[in-house]
Amino acid sequence: MSGSPRGGWAADGFAGVAEAFEANFAAGAEVGAGVCVYHRGEPVVDLWGGFADEDRVDPWRPDTLGVLASPTKALVAVSALRLVDQGLLDLDAPVARYWPEFAAHGKAGITLRMVLAHRSGVVCLDHAPITNEAMRTHLPIAEALADARPEWEPDTAHGYHGITFGYLVSELLRRQTGRTVGRYFAEEIAGPLGLDCHIGVPDDGAVHLATMFTSKAEALFAGEDRELAAFLDPSTLTYRAMMGSLALDVTALDPAWEDPSYGGRASARSLARFMAALIGEVDGSRLLSPGLLAEMTRMHSKGHCLVTQTDCNWGLGVQLPDHAVFPASAGLTTAFGLSAANGSYLFADPEHDLAFGYMQNAGSPVMGTLDDRPRRLIEAVYRSIGTMR
Repeated sequence: MSGSPRGGWAADGFAGVAEAFEANFAAGAEVGAGVCVYHRGEPVVDLWGGFADEDRVDPWRPDTLGVLASPTKALVAVSALRLVDQGLLDLDAPVARYWPEFAAHGKAGITLRMVLAHRSGVVCLDHAPITNEAMRTHLPIAEALADARPEWEPDTAHGYHGITFGYLVSELLRRQTGRTVGRYFAEEIAGPLGLDCHIGVPDDGAVHLATMFTSKAEALFAGEDRELAAFLDPSTLTYRAMMGSLALDVTALDPAWEDPSYGGRASARSLARFMAALIGEVDGSRLLSPGLLAEMTRMHSKGHCLVTQTDCNWGLGVQLPDHAVFPASAGLTTAFGLSAANGSYLFADPEHDLAFGYMQNAGSPVMGTLDDRPRRLIEAVYRSIGTMR
């Protein structure tokens, strides 16, 4: 199709994914995007198109990095679970075993499993909202988490640890390994697997960063989307856990700073490769043992989320079907992964030996449901698999 550059390929049997990718551009829904699919440990789709910048002069490339948003938490969860696999962390030991200060204010019994399953209750930093300087240096956020109080009795309910998730795990890893989660991920996962995937970009001049457009979620955070903002009263847990826990000047954020809850950067190609290495071997490497993968993808939290006030199902750091942003109706019946409020998406499906990564920069026009762009692509992937049976 004319109008913007395209590149990449799709293997025999996966032409429908390429058609869905083109349909997203034809509908005017994309600025720049990439999608990659692995099947049986090998890439079968690797497509990119459009532009990485607002002026639409810089073509999207296979190594273009978009902002991951929530799927950053998948990188963080896998980092922690690798240490569990190696016997360096215990899922059911108190976090305070490794981080004694964390025991304050009723948190002594909180375990890593509760954090990864969004059950710890430690969801608010409104007593010490994250600033640019705190993000840059990390330690003020860890101190604020140690001083936080659970918003419900730990392990009795679940609520999205939207802001706190990555920082809780990062400090736990730092206490045990001497490295924040961004450094650990770079050295132990991204480097060996050859991933264009970062939690904190070490040199933004050496990578190709996409300009990200405003999504519905970001408009809400900025107070520009009154349709949803009206429901986010400062007295609610939703507000306190999300908007009230941040005091950032977003115009002055540095890609080098680690934001392990929302600020990962990745290419679609790297996301699919990462997810493929979770469910099987990729070039001789596998990220987790089969037993721990089974534990990661077992249902730990189901139904009503106290923070988002929606239904959501969680394994350990990953979403499970069936609910609005991870729907079985799209084909995801046996999959796990994470959706982004900005529209990007990743999943793996062990039963079908599939891994999928989709990155874009146009932002999402919806919130709390699956964006049509990844839905078209996901459905096309499963149709392709269906034709192979």
